[in-house]
Amino acid sequence: MRLGFIGTGKIASSVITGICNSKISFKKILVSARNRNIAQKLKRKFRKVSIAKNNQEIVNACNWVFLAVTPKVGKKIIPNLKFRSNQKVISFIATISLAQLKKAIGKKVKIIRAIPLPPISIRKGPVPICPPDKQVKSFFNKLGTTVEIKNEKSSKNFWATSGMMAPFYELLKVLSDWLVKRGIKRNEAQKYITSLFVSLSEDSAMNSKKDLKYLVKDSQTPRGLNEQAVKQLRKAGFYRSLEKSLNSILKRLNKV
Repeated sequence: MRLGFIGTGKIASSVITGICNSKISFKKILVSARNRNIAQKLKRKFRKVSIAKNNQEIVNACNWVFLAVTPKVGKKIIPNLKFRSNQKVISFIATISLAQLKKAIGKKVKIIRAIPLPPISIRKGPVPICPPDKQVKSFFNKLGTTVEIKNEKSSKNFWATSGMMAPFYELLKVLSDWLVKRGIKRNEAQKYITSLFVSLSEDSAMNSKKDLKYLVKDSQTPRGLNEQAVKQLRKAGFYRSLEKSLNSILKRLNKV
């Protein structure tokens, strides 16, 4: 199987890295030179990665074509590409719907929308896909955990929560900066904060069958530090702002 990536940004690079370090069987990965620096790094690092002369070469040579460009670029280039009816197209473009993709491609190809995140490079994290597809599910299960979603409208809720990645890293940065301001060396501060949140994430994943409100409750003691922190953040509207941000992202996605 030959895999082609149109777009070589952070997400494409992370997916390709995950694939090359996994047990997925493939003959070759062909990438576009849109970001030549990333493309060259991938080629040097992995012997099965090659750089295509242009996007049409990728479509011509590959069984599966991954669309990993911005919506603006996607709307410009996709209608000019000539796909084959036996191909599979996996789109990482959050704000171009299945109907829009079908119209732009113009051929009866199998189109799947997926939303991988950077941890896929270490073969971790969820990968929502819509609509369900056995081959694509098996593929992404080797790179993380596939979440199949039947309804595209419902899938937008998952797309919206993926927008919380940068805010999460910003939270880690704020906490690390706070320690640095108090005399802790940056490498020590960042090691502590990132390790703390890794352990909290693993604990929450292990207990994910429970209602998360019990984890919130169990992590507090009367008049303790965690009780003080969560009360103050609630009072300040921190969590309401988080929900407002999600609603705003979803509103944007629903315009598609």
